Amino acid sequence: MTAYIIRRVIAAILLVLVVTAVTFVIFFWVPKLGGQSTTQLATQYVGKDANPQSIAAVKKNLGLDLPLYEQYWHFIKGIVMGAKYQFGPDAATCHRPCLGYSFKNHVEVWPQIKARIPITLSLAVGAAVIWVISGVAIGVVSALKRGTIFDRLSMGVALAGVSLPIFFTGMVLLGLFSYKWTIWDNVQYVPITQNPGQWAWNLILPWISLAFLYSALYARLTRAGMLETMGEDYIRTARAKGLRERTVIGKHGLRAALSPIVTIFGMDFGLLLGGAVLTESVFSFKGVGEYAVEGIQGNDLPIVLGVTLVAAVFIVVSSLVVDLLYAAIDPRVRYS
Repeated sequence: MTAYIIRRVIAAILLVLVVTAVTFVIFFWVPKLGGQSTTQLATQYVGKDANPQSIAAVKKNLGLDLPLYEQYWHFIKGIVMGAKYQFGPDAATCHRPCLGYSFKNHVEVWPQIKARIPITLSLAVGAAVIWVISGVAIGVVSALKRGTIFDRLSMGVALAGVSLPIFFTGMVLLGLFSYKWTIWDNVQYVPITQNPGQWAWNLILPWISLAFLYSALYARLTRAGMLETMGEDYIRTARAKGLRERTVIGKHGLRAALSPIVTIFGMDFGLLLGGAVLTESVFSFKGVGEYAVEGIQGNDLPIVLGVTLVAAVFIVVSSLVVDLLYAAIDPRVRYS
């Protein structure tokens, strides 16, 4: 088990390096292949209101005229050790990890992202708890009561949940519970350290809006997995031994059916940590996803670059945790 963990951690680190290389290629090399000059590329990092002096400074600071391998070295060096940028007589420091520097606003990207992570994390964790519990529970009951009214009704609702976009669900919830009935008349993020009760209360609508889509998907996946595993030979053997039905379903059937659920959960949760863009936009939460939208709308490419790197790291870490959880969840999996 220890050897497996070490191998997976090393593989995750290598994967992060690959992600940084791919990100570098997308943001710095592909535009050149598309015909952009270094001046045009530098203009994207300065913003719309660029002048020749600022464009020249960005070209020099980012080393856009250097060979590709030197550019990549400066890119990695900035992430690990930080970077310094010179603007005539003025200088700016991007402390490690330097995930980008907004030349338009002259601020480091990582501190801005770090300040917004608690908001995105609050959204992701709360919604994940709701969608996992409700989705798995509904999927198990639907599989055990296959063909009944509950099964058809729950799968119909699940189909609607998968089909409805998050921004539609969020607007409907806001229209009903915030504007019409004023139960949540002022939905805004309150830090948990400031007021835990108000923090949870203001996040209920965003949690439900975000969890509705995922819980519907997880209910369908759980139902399909349970229908498959409950027909296996080891399930019949467990029943033949005289085990209680609850034990057969929970210990033998559900644990085996959860493997694909855990896999997709790791990916979904990692993506949400990288920014729940639609939910944050609908409810005006200043999270990581909203920060990426600001960067796109303001043509501030370093912000998009920083959020991309953070989201990629979250996904890699989530995948690593999922791999390590397999043995605890699925009794058929053993690490050697």
